[in-house]
Amino acid sequence: MASRQQIMEREMSGQEAEEVGEQAMGPAFIASAASVGLSLYYFFMRGERQLGAFIGLWPPTILAFASYFNQRKMRQQLDSLTQPGATLKNAFDSMMGNR
Repeated sequence: MASRQQIMEREMSGQEAEEVGEQAMGPAFIASAASVGLSLYYFFMRGERQLGAFIGLWPPTILAFASYFNQRKMRQQLDSLTQPGATLKNAFDSMMGNR
């Protein structure tokens, strides 16, 4: 288990934010790429243009949901740093690792 100082160092370096983005966008990117492939298959190979166009609308929706959940997780991390009742100075101190 990581110590508090290691967690603070990771947060300060921005490494955790990148990891969150990669975790959230990995499966979403794969699902959206698969739906693009499925859309092309139905549109050109099977000749079902309407179904292919409908499936082609899925990737932006999938990526929008992934982005929403990624932003929600970052917001929760920010809220945990700035707990209610804490002064602004205490919040900055905890973010900078002075505590």
